[in-house]
Amino acid sequence: MNTLLSIETRNAVLLKMAVLLEQEREEIININKTDLDAYKGDDISMFDRLKVDDFKVDEMIKSVTHLASQADPVGVERFNFKHDNGMQVYNKTASFGTVLIIYESRPDVTVEAAGIAFKSGNKILLKGGKESLNSNLKIVALWHQALKEEGASTNWVEYLQFNRTETQAFLEKPTQKVDLIVPRGGERLIAFVKEHATCPVIISGRGNNFVYVHKAADLDIAIDLILNGKSKISACNAVDKILIDENLENKEAFVNRLILKLKDSKIEVFGDAAISKHHDVEAITSNVIWYKEFLDYKILIGEIASTQDAIAMINTYSGGHSSVIVTSNNDEAKMFMENVDTAAVYHNASTRFTDGGQLGLGGELAISTDKLHQRGPIGLQHLVTNKWYIHGNGQTR
Repeated sequence: MNTLLSIETRNAVLLKMAVLLEQEREEIININKTDLDAYKGDDISMFDRLKVDDFKVDEMIKSVTHLASQADPVGVERFNFKHDNGMQVYNKTASFGTVLIIYESRPDVTVEAAGIAFKSGNKILLKGGKESLNSNLKIVALWHQALKEEGASTNWVEYLQFNRTETQAFLEKPTQKVDLIVPRGGERLIAFVKEHATCPVIISGRGNNFVYVHKAADLDIAIDLILNGKSKISACNAVDKILIDENLENKEAFVNRLILKLKDSKIEVFGDAAISKHHDVEAITSNVIWYKEFLDYKILIGEIASTQDAIAMINTYSGGHSSVIVTSNNDEAKMFMENVDTAAVYHNASTRFTDGGQLGLGGELAISTDKLHQRGPIGLQHLVTNKWYIHGNGQTR
């Protein structure tokens, strides 16, 4: 078992990573090109997530630098109590121990998610996808260099170079202690981890996010939010479904304008029976499509009778990630926000803000659609468990 590293050492390792990422920037990008060139799949969102460019390296550097500036999340007092018998009782945050991050495609996870888990006092096990192997191994080598230079053991960050069969075997019967697993990727990866894991799993679930355009919506705002929500199709906070209030004034003109804007952005537009009847979009043939997370240049527009119906629709079909109401009616917005069952609910703002950095956490390990132990972006302060400290002088019960 690794003894908890001091906060000074953890911060020094993170800052050393920032230096090494800058020094090795060109090499990281060149190695990543070999992964990009070798990728033969047709999943455009996976390819988008795989790419490392100067902007991505900048984001990695920013992430570890910001983490180093944040307070230690371990050992924070959450509760204290003086017992009648004189015992002093405290509850404090504690690290989980060992966190396994299983992820697809994204080499930046090797820095950002690992950095959060490391700063929270955990040993990190990384299991990336074969499509990003060269990029991941390069970044893990930098972690090892940073740890060595700051006098810490390299086993604080370990890369598991397993195939699918070996990964399944490890999940079912780990060859070392694992306290928490965080899968980062598509629905198939998450289902695979849930099926085989024997310890707690934080589900970083699917998006399939909805925007509801209420009859009292500012239509310019509605279009801006929808287009922005579709601006990064590989993100789990992307918009996939639009619900239009059937009582919206000038509804047909608005929907036509929206469809034109979407098609100008090379987005394929589908419609339910009510929308496809009056507009030049492909009609859906089954309601199953309402469940689907696209991760593609596709969007589905439907008509809805009321805010209550929009809430019911979202609660039935969405991935529990993010949802938006566009309206100038604050009472309708309040009802929507209180009753929609998603991790993040928005009034007149884009789903693209469901992100740890954007919501003030400085970064995120994952965006959880579970309700335990933390919902939505999981930041540094959430990647801890807790422990009871009781001080006595011989008390018995």
